[in-house]
Amino acid sequence: MTDNKKILVGKIVAPQGIRGEVRVQTYTATPTDMKTLPVYSPKLAAGAFHFVRPLNPTSSVIVARIDGVNDRNAAELLRGVELFINRDDLPELADGEYYQTDLIGMRVVRDGLVIGVVDDIQNYGGGDILELDSGEMVSFVGATVDVKSKTITVL
Repeated sequence: MTDNKKILVGKIVAPQGIRGEVRVQTYTATPTDMKTLPVYSPKLAAGAFHFVRPLNPTSSVIVARIDGVNDRNAAELLRGVELFINRDDLPELADGEYYQTDLIGMRVVRDGLVIGVVDDIQNYGGGDILELDSGEMVSFVGATVDVKSKTITVL
């Protein structure tokens, strides 16, 4: 699968308990999305990932089980493993909604001038911030996206 077809949806961050379960930091709209998504990793056997439960009601962390991982020591070895889904497995979006992965690589324009290309997207609690290849960080709030021209116009 090509890299533009795989979407990062989470990362194993720690063991959970002594029976081999792991904590997963999710990057999905809601943590329970991991229950139904066909999650995979090049470092895990096919179909080995299993959602168990949310860590708590307000956290973006879930608890998962990985086939063949039966104790805390084995779970510890999985720390940092990234979890993906196939881009084609994502649901269609409504007009005006975008997956972050689709915005990465788009040109960003302010006052008619290109100020950079989106390298990453951050969110520190106040809304999405576009991190540009120029080193600048700009707010996505109020931005307009032209998918055909791969351009984001910011205020």
